[in-house]
Amino acid sequence: MEYKTKGVCSQQIQFDIEDNKVKNVQFAGGCSGNLQGIARLVEGMDVDEAISRIEGIHCGFKATSCPDQLAQALKEATGK
Repeated sequence: MEYKTKGVCSQQIQFDIEDNKVKNVQFAGGCSGNLQGIARLVEGMDVDEAISRIEGIHCGFKATSCPDQLAQALKEATGK
């Protein structure tokens, strides 16, 4: 799936979901090292677990963050 982010430095998130597990997460733009870390940490994680861990994280004074945008993308992809 491709998800266009809103309100953060990264412009897009690409990922797959296989057997309700998060796979192949890639961010376009943003803080490369941090986003590679997020992608590796959620790799293979149950979608619901990933959402519960990263949803609601804020970046500075922004109402969202790249991890929160990933949670929103996962929710959209799974209809949650």
